[in-house]
Amino acid sequence: MARPRRRRAQLRIDEAELAAFRAGLRRRFSDDDILDELRAAAKRLGRSPTMREFAADPEAGVHPQTVIEHFGTWNAAKRAAGLYPRRFLTREELLEQLRSLGEELGRVPTARDLGARRRSLPSASLYAHTFGSLANALREAGFEVLQGEERLERAVEQGATLALELGRLPRMADWADARRTDPSLLSEWQVYRLLDVQRGAWTAFQFLVRARLREDDVSVRPDGALER
Repeated sequence: MARPRRRRAQLRIDEAELAAFRAGLRRRFSDDDILDELRAAAKRLGRSPTMREFAADPEAGVHPQTVIEHFGTWNAAKRAAGLYPRRFLTREELLEQLRSLGEELGRVPTARDLGARRRSLPSASLYAHTFGSLANALREAGFEVLQGEERLERAVEQGATLALELGRLPRMADWADARRTDPSLLSEWQVYRLLDVQRGAWTAFQFLVRARLREDDVSVRPDGALER
């Protein structure tokens, strides 16, 4: 027996009915409820939240779009909550943030450093958007940022120092361990990508480290161990 065909949902929308429907949904949250949600989110975050931050807050009970439907715009809702929208930082203010961070760390800041302080400092992506790259921003802030061959030369020097500490040529795992205590080191994958070879980039790096050690009369056995 054939099943009766379902009637298709009516696709034409009556504007008056739609308005009444929306008004009914809005009654789930009063304006005061929403403003309280915004203030609570700001307290948890430590600053006025962006739409993305509010949407990602697991304790927020309102969707950002609901906020906008009640107040017209996101910033209007934040003003009503007493949370004034964050103003845009000038280029010089962004650079000063980098300089202050560098003074705190005692070295050139990295994207990882900014990410670890995302609640109090601009993101690496904002620097990239404003200056073209984080490296450009660091240079403009007065930091030494090495490029290409200079970075490889620095990595080889650091590799030679690490080899002397280990008593052998460093493996990728050794480099990763060393970077946990010295964030100024490039990551092992950054070192890997500095070598323009089809395969075996880390052994190519070890080859360069061995050559650097030989300049200081340090012998390296075929298995990579140093001869004292």
